[in-house]
Amino acid sequence: MAVEGKPIVVVGLARSGIAAAEFLARRGEAVVATDLREAGQLPAEAVRLAARGVRLELGGHHPETFAGAAQVVVSPGVPWEASALRTARAAGVPVIGEVELAFRHLQGRVAAVTGTKGKSTTTAALGAMLKEAGGDVRVGGNIGEALIGLVEGSTADTVFAVEVSSFQLEGVESFRPRVAVFLNISPDHLDRHPSFEAYAEAKARIFAKQTAEDWAVVNADDAAVLGLAKKGRARVLPFHPRNEPASAVGRPDAAFFAGGEARLARGGVAETLFPRSAVRLRGAHLMADLLAAAAAARLMGASPEAITRAVTGFLGLEHVLEPVATVRGVDFFNDSKATNVDAARRSLEAFSGPVLMILGGRYKGGDFAELGPGLRERGKRVLAIGEARERIVSALGGSVPVVPCASLVEAVELAFRAARPGDTVLLAPACSSFDMFTDYADRGRQFKEEVGRLAAREGAGGRGPSEDG
Repeated sequence: MAVEGKPIVVVGLARSGIAAAEFLARRGEAVVATDLREAGQLPAEAVRLAARGVRLELGGHHPETFAGAAQVVVSPGVPWEASALRTARAAGVPVIGEVELAFRHLQGRVAAVTGTKGKSTTTAALGAMLKEAGGDVRVGGNIGEALIGLVEGSTADTVFAVEVSSFQLEGVESFRPRVAVFLNISPDHLDRHPSFEAYAEAKARIFAKQTAEDWAVVNADDAAVLGLAKKGRARVLPFHPRNEPASAVGRPDAAFFAGGEARLARGGVAETLFPRSAVRLRGAHLMADLLAAAAAARLMGASPEAITRAVTGFLGLEHVLEPVATVRGVDFFNDSKATNVDAARRSLEAFSGPVLMILGGRYKGGDFAELGPGLRERGKRVLAIGEARERIVSALGGSVPVVPCASLVEAVELAFRAARPGDTVLLAPACSSFDMFTDYADRGRQFKEEVGRLAAREGAGGRGPSEDG
């Protein structure tokens, strides 16, 4: 709340910042919204904030504005150690993230999902399961609508399924999910976080305010995630991404696959969450995401019947191993959201081969050589694009033929020329998109558009992939 006439400053005018400024203005707060970009570089919604009584400071951050604020609310795209935020902290001004602001105002219970990869799929599936169970369910955060945009009208019966990134978790203080899901962790966003350890610590803040009444659903195969969860106070429920291991038998709390079913054991009593046959997604990693989502949904009160209905109808997300088309027997898949090496590896493993893989973009950490074993086994060719293409050539040239391409259009064309019926062309870049595209979604859309043009040219449009995904 503003005090003594001081405004609340919202910094960063992308989706979350705009939503935060609108929320605060509707509550009658004095709000200053600031961004390094000029008006012409901002979304129209940001400029329209001025008509709602928000004072805009664009093209730079004024130190005196931050030092004189009652509170600063930070969008996730703004580095947590930005100089303007340091100025505010030095002046004793509280600095929080948009998710923290939302949590302070929402009513109801929160289930939150984090991890390096799989957050969006898991959150969307969790939301679908909770909605099948009935009631007021709201899904957002790092996926869809900003959390602050979902809080108005919430009640004690409202349930939130929230995706939270490391950038969002940096700015939380009181954020307490009743169920926290931590899927996995591998090097990512090292262009923003000073080290992998700092990245992991940011992620682990999802557990910080949980109590012994809460749950931490964590990947049993990821020792780092397990270690972080055990530092918290919540009850830990491991999920086993592969078949039921011997160590899971008799455990009081675990989620696992056994006998063609996803199962949940609590207090030594096991029940079925959903049959594997209901799953319509490709890839072992997406199956594991559904297991984690189902365990969380059950802990939040959804019935196994509701969970199974949701799984049966869940077709996945756009840009996540998305089937695009089959052109003269060649299948095209869009996994533009595979923005780091580990995600690209999992994407590759979803296919038996041969695969022609489009890699590249803006490098953000990780070792492309980790893709070598999978490419030697099932890869036919790599088409390297973007700023990272020479790094990719150097790392993978000994594993599979690597062809540098000047554009995504060229990569699609050359991949199709080299492919044969039964092959798969897979966009799984292992990089961010910002060297060539607006974001990963823009990259995925342009890939699909180019495949569409190719299909029209070859007289093969309108058909789905040859294999059921």
